Amino acid sequence: MPKIVIKRDGKKEPFIKEKIVVSAVKTGAPVHIARDIAEKIEKHPEESIKTAWIKSRVLDELKLHNTNWPKKWYNYDKNVKRLHDHPV
Repeated sequence: MPKIVIKRDGKKEPFIKEKIVVSAVKTGAPVHIARDIAEKIEKHPEESIKTAWIKSRVLDELKLHNTNWPKKWYNYDKNVKRLHDHPV
């Protein structure tokens, strides 16, 4: 079922499962685990889901597999957002 993601600023965009896969792989998760996590999120019954909910679920799933993966995700997220928040 197609889903809509509601961003923090209220904007809406289509759900793209591969974004979750890429994010999870960057934390160190193998592709098969990253795809499993993305499929679980995709199966959520609601048509619209907030990014905060997606983030929480992804981090919970990552933690089930390896307690270091959520920490790596936070570090990556912090560094990427800092670059976007403070343009050179």
